[in-house]
Amino acid sequence: MQSSDQLRIDTPEQIALELPLAGIGSRFIALALDTLLQTVGYVLIFLVLVFTFPSGGLGEYLRWIPARFLPAIFILLSFCIYWGYFAVFEVIWKGQTPGKRAAKIRVIKESGRPINAYEAIGRNLLRAIDWLPAMYAVGIVCMMLNNKNRRLGDFVAGTVVVHDKPAEEIPSVWSAPANVSASNPITGTVTAEELVLIETYLQRRYDLDLIVRDRTAYEIATRITARTGIQRAPEQSLDDFLESIAKRVRDTAGFH
Repeated sequence: MQSSDQLRIDTPEQIALELPLAGIGSRFIALALDTLLQTVGYVLIFLVLVFTFPSGGLGEYLRWIPARFLPAIFILLSFCIYWGYFAVFEVIWKGQTPGKRAAKIRVIKESGRPINAYEAIGRNLLRAIDWLPAMYAVGIVCMMLNNKNRRLGDFVAGTVVVHDKPAEEIPSVWSAPANVSASNPITGTVTAEELVLIETYLQRRYDLDLIVRDRTAYEIATRITARTGIQRAPEQSLDDFLESIAKRVRDTAGFH
């Protein structure tokens, strides 16, 4: 199960990673810092255009641009800062902006992989809607209504925001008994597809109806017994039997 403040990722190696989700507080701190830096950028552009452009400096190289175009230039550069700031930093810094880095949070895909340029751009285009009617009201409400603290941009891009710290490893949802031997060469006859079948069942068994679960486990166990010749012990449950087979195969890397 996944708690409301944790993102759980099951790896192919049957190791589950838990990443702490960033809440509204930490994301607001990051946004405040980023907004402050954006504001500094606006002010610097304004000062450069007003005081440097007419009196030399840049004006010596751009004197062909009429002074009446200064407002348009300011609006264009401000537009680039507003729309490009978050996307560019999240692409370059793998899901972080200066504000996110200071708050120690990061944007990642739901699968746990880093975001790419398309996802960075997509999630930030929705900021205009998340901002409405003011102060990210839509975004905050959206974050409060889902258990992964995702705003509209995150839903569009398939991303989440997590605290940027080493992920915790937690036990697999299944584990074979410790006294199972890993040295049985017969398990080498288990194919990769059959191993995937076993592990898929073990991962999803608690989501199945009890009757369907028992029938599925019996069919898989019968197939494995026919393949390997390994018999299930009288006191051993079907799940324990399948767990032991999967552990033997994984420990010996013995499948074809």
